[in-house]
Amino acid sequence: MLGAIGLDARQESAYRALVALGAAEVSDLAHRLALPETDTEHALRRLAQQGLAARSSAGEGRWVAAPPGVALGALLARQRADLERAELAATALADEYRAEAAEPAVHDLVEVVTGASAVARRSAQLRLGAADEICALVAAADGRPELRPGVAYRVVVERDALSRGMRELVGALGPEGRVRVVDQVPSGLVVADRALAMIPLTARDSGPAALVVHDCGLLHSLLGLFEAVWREALPLRLTPGGYEESAAGPDATDLEILSLLLAGMTDARVAKRLDLGLRTVQRRVKRLMELTGVTTRLQLGWHACARGWVARDPCG
Repeated sequence: MLGAIGLDARQESAYRALVALGAAEVSDLAHRLALPETDTEHALRRLAQQGLAARSSAGEGRWVAAPPGVALGALLARQRADLERAELAATALADEYRAEAAEPAVHDLVEVVTGASAVARRSAQLRLGAADEICALVAAADGRPELRPGVAYRVVVERDALSRGMRELVGALGPEGRVRVVDQVPSGLVVADRALAMIPLTARDSGPAALVVHDCGLLHSLLGLFEAVWREALPLRLTPGGYEESAAGPDATDLEILSLLLAGMTDARVAKRLDLGLRTVQRRVKRLMELTGVTTRLQLGWHACARGWVARDPCG
């Protein structure tokens, strides 16, 4: 409990015992803690350095506890001040980094990370540094990606990667189709906030390695690769019996809605024409946008034509 203020388990036990007794001889406290007197004396000296204990005027070997409300409150206040200073320093360093990164040198745009611990550490930094969205392609050998609360995810997994861990992943990301499946991904890939990407490197007779790609043309190409795989992948939904892959394309009603929208009708006119509710039309359009991985209706119209979902005449 008190490890956050710098006490180890032995020191915390000594302080708790001293608080319970009010004051005690080193020998009595050592017996109570089942510790040698030298270790008990060392713990008490550490408590004295923290302002949690002091030698009693009644005798050289007698110690008294400082009132927890005062002593611990002072330590916590000091730690809060230290944290505030650390946050200010972190903000200043982040501003300095952004200023320096505004015009990075070409050789700094791609990092080569080698060694299992270095790759794991850099991967954790990438995930923890994301503020808005993480996009990932997960190969069968990659394992389940770790999720960070408060960040949106879009994940494409290889069908061979589906496992109990992936079942938990689908459940954690909810029913909105944020996990999709394909037979094979071209490469493992993680992209944070569309600003930083990490891809694994494999080489014969070498240990784990990865490329970290900063904002440059290569990053944009990797984003294009992710979006292309995302569009072709099938959404996954969690069911009581396992997984359920959504249909690869729209149904007959979806096709009618698309055709009428491409002909220039509003959502309300489409709903009236097909005897559907307005929300039903809008919900179906949203599902089609998620299915194709687009963000605008203009893009949806282009994909509908490209995939042969509608006649090309309405598309011009």
